[in-house]
Order: sequence, then C-alpha cells, then structure tokens
Amino acid sequence: MQIETRNTTPYLDQKPGTSGLRKKVKIFMQENYLENFVQSVFDVLGDVQGKVLVLGGDGRYFNREALQIIIKMSAANGVGRLLIGKGGLLSTPAASCVIRKHHAHGGFILSASHNPGGPDEDFGIKYNVTNGGPAPESFTNAVYARSREISQYRIGAAPLIDLDSIGEFQAGPTTVQIIDAVEDYADLMEHLFDFKLISQALKAGSITLCFDAMHAITGPYAKRILEEQLGAPHGSVINGIPKEDFGGGHPDPNLVYAHELAELMMSPNAPMLGAASDGDGDRNMIMGARFFVTPSDSVAVLAANAHLLPGYRGGLRGVARSMPTSQALDRVAKAMGIDCYETPTGWKFFGNLLDAKKITLCGEESFGTGSDHVREKDGLWAVLFWLNLVAVKKQSVAEIVREHWKKFGRDYYSRHDYEGVDSTAAEGILALLNGQLAELPGKTFGHYTVEFADNFRYVDPVDGSVSENQGLRIVFTNGSRIVFRLSGTGTQGATVRIYFELYERDPQKHGQDTQAVLKELIDLAESLSEVKQRSGMDKPTVIT
Repeated sequence: MQIETRNTTPYLDQKPGTSGLRKKVKIFMQENYLENFVQSVFDVLGDVQGKVLVLGGDGRYFNREALQIIIKMSAANGVGRLLIGKGGLLSTPAASCVIRKHHAHGGFILSASHNPGGPDEDFGIKYNVTNGGPAPESFTNAVYARSREISQYRIGAAPLIDLDSIGEFQAGPTTVQIIDAVEDYADLMEHLFDFKLISQALKAGSITLCFDAMHAITGPYAKRILEEQLGAPHGSVINGIPKEDFGGGHPDPNLVYAHELAELMMSPNAPMLGAASDGDGDRNMIMGARFFVTPSDSVAVLAANAHLLPGYRGGLRGVARSMPTSQALDRVAKAMGIDCYETPTGWKFFGNLLDAKKITLCGEESFGTGSDHVREKDGLWAVLFWLNLVAVKKQSVAEIVREHWKKFGRDYYSRHDYEGVDSTAAEGILALLNGQLAELPGKTFGHYTVEFADNFRYVDPVDGSVSENQGLRIVFTNGSRIVFRLSGTGTQGATVRIYFELYERDPQKHGQDTQAVLKELIDLAESLSEVKQRSGMDKPTVIT
C-alpha cells in the first residue's frame, strides 16, 4: 500500500471540549479538517506500530466517510489492528466495553452525542484511552497544541473497506476487523443483571416496557437485548432504526425531545417502564406510568438498591456525582457508610475514581449514569438496571421512588436550559453572577439565607490535578442550592444551565409540583442573573 505524506495548514479551532471535538458537519468536511485532528491524535499518541485501536460511531451524517478516512490514516500510521462495529456503528458505552475487553490501546468514537444530525447539523470525534474512558485534559490539550502547528499528515491509498460485512480485511499493514457491534456489550450486560428473572417478568406481562431509541445508536442494542434475548414483545422498542439525521429529531432523552415516549407514559395506556437513550447511547431517561424519574433521583435509587442485583451484590466501594447533580446520592452514601465524591461535570473525572477503585457507581444530572463495568455513562445499562429492580422488588417505578423518598427524604430538583444563547451574552450572565459571589453570604432573600457562594474548584483525589471554574454555586442555610453553568456540548452559541434544589424531609410534602416548590428559587436565580433580559428569551428552552 502506498503511503502519502500530504502538506496541510493548521485550523485554530480544534480544541476538544468535555466530550471531544464537536462542530457542524460542514466544518468537518473542509479540506483536511478531520485529517488534521486525527493526525494530531496520532502524533500525541506516538508509536502505535502493531497496536489495536477501536473505531465506530453513532451513525450520524458523515460517519461512514469519516471512518474510511480514519482507516486509511490508521494504516499509514502503522496501527496493527482496527476493531470496527458492523456498519461503522458502536455506541459510546459499547466502544468503551470493546476497548477494555480486547485490551486495545484506545479508540476513536465518532459522535456528537445528543446533538442533532444531518448535513446542516453536528458531527464530533473523540479519542478514548486504554481504560476505555475519555482522554484526560493533559492529552486533549496536547492534541489541541499539536493541531495548531501541524503541517503534514499521513494517509494510505487503501481501497474502501466493506463496513457491512463481518470479517477481516487488509489495509496495508493494518488488519481491519469488522465485529458484531452488539455482541461484546450484550455479553457484559448478561453478567451484571438477572436476565432470567427479567425475561420471565417480560414474557409473563408483569412488566411492560417501551424503549425509545430516537432513531439513534441504541436501536440495534435494544432490539437484540430487550426483544430478542429478554423476550419483550415486538414493538417494545420504538424508533429503533438508526438514521443519519435521527429521523429529523433531536436525540436528547428528555421530556421535550422524547415527546412521543413522554406522551405515552403520561397516558392511560402507559406501560410500567418507559425509557429513552440519546444519539450515542450514553444517556438515559427513565419514566414510570405517569411518573418522571429525575436523573438525580435515579442514580440515588440505583445506589440504594444495587445490592439486590447480581453484578453488585458485593457492595459499593463508593459513589460519585457531578456537582450540579442533587444531593440525593450523598444521603444514600451517608446511610451506607461509604464515600460520596462531588466532581465537575464530565465523565473523565469519574474515570479516575473508578480506576483507583474508590467508587463503583456514579451519575450526572444530565441523564447519565454508570458503574465500573465501562468508563463511560451507559444508557441501556441504566434501563436494564431499572428493569431488574422492578422485577426484584415487584413494585412500580413510582412506588420504588416514593419508598426511597420516604426513607431518605426528597430533593426537589429541576434544570432550566437556555439554549443557543449568544456566546458573549452567555458569558456576560456568568460574569454578572461571578461579580456578586463575594457579597452574597449572609444575605436573606425571602425564605432563603445564603450560607456560601463560590465558583466550584475540584482537586482530584487520585492525581491531585486541579480543575477551576466548574460552575457557580449559591448554597443556602437550609441546604437548598442554585447552580449556574455554561454547557460545553453544543456547537452553536452557548447553553446557560440553571439548577435548582430544595430538600424536603416530610413525606406529607413529597407529592407537590416541582416547579411550584422551586418557584422562589427560580425567581431569585432569574433576578440575580438577568438571564431572560440578557438572553432575549422569555422562558427556558427545556425544563427537566
């Protein structure tokens, strides 16, 4: 195979965010744009001669073309073997699973997660390291630095690889192995959960289910595991065929974008369990009949009941949550006598704790939960966990959550997203708040007195690394909180996220409307931040 060294010019905008490099498809389709980034990764990796890499994506527009480019560049850089999901498809948690199971050096995941797909929408790429998790900031910063000075890249003149046929192909020195995208992941799930018990309940009809794959990557996984292996009735998985544009939808599993599922679950004909996953399969939304489970409550319930499931009967080493996630998990950890770590948003922070065996279970309020089985959050894993839990406890989803509240108290919790805000305006909102932090402690606003206010700073207990400016916190003397963050997962403008939390111990007050309970905090946040005035929006884009 002929290997070419091509001259190129750097792009200055290739700084990876918390989940890799995400841009509009048309930006990635610029001359040498993808090639520059991929070669920058190879340059930082150093010698990959003979090593194994994993490759796959969520099937969005430009996925196949990008895969063929990366195959040719892998061959030119001397990669020994590429493991690629059939059709070029691999969910993010499945890619982590494959990296770990096959002791790969790492892998490229092509995804923009929950962002829309299509010719005018988003594309993304990230590199996961040997533990199966996202590359640390030291690595991504080095890639960014390299991308700003790159002058050449290497690419092979290999023919196109048939991505749809399982088997082995040769691209110069590189063996390209097309694998069953679902098999390794399904095997892992069967070891963690009681498939026999779940199957009996699904076949008997004592558990009914609707899983919305949102025309994204989890469709094939859900069909194979839920319908074929576990015996859920055909049609239990809806929108199960991955599409390049996600069927024109927004593959973000929340009450706004997963509206088909939400409407079903709030109807008189609702099944016992409703669930959805996102574009690349790492997020989840859980619902019961006429009942929505907040992600913060979900991770707390899973932690409190993990001992009931086969993969976790040995107990939990510890747990972790992202800072904006509610403190419901902290209360469970305290009752269990285990550590609970509060980290910045971003799964890589959990990865350090998992690798150091400090935690077993972790979660974020942004619809992500996971455990030590992989190094990514895992949407379908969470759904199977809930299925197993419902089968064991023989209770509805609502009954399980209400029982949890009765024991631990309820954290009323909500997130308000203002999406697509002008970046300068969004930064101005945070700057306005930041300037007030020092003056807030001791001030009283209605029923709330500020205990402290700060910009969250995290010192990693494993490697000592420091992450600054991870979100603005206003914490009140009664334990309630308001948190402000800018999200780094979009490609256009900025998303201002505001989080609200109020703890209620009295079971008699657990049935109130969340937005009504939080109204005083919501009004205060809007007043302090001037978010509506500065964003030009009269209400949040999404409320969860």
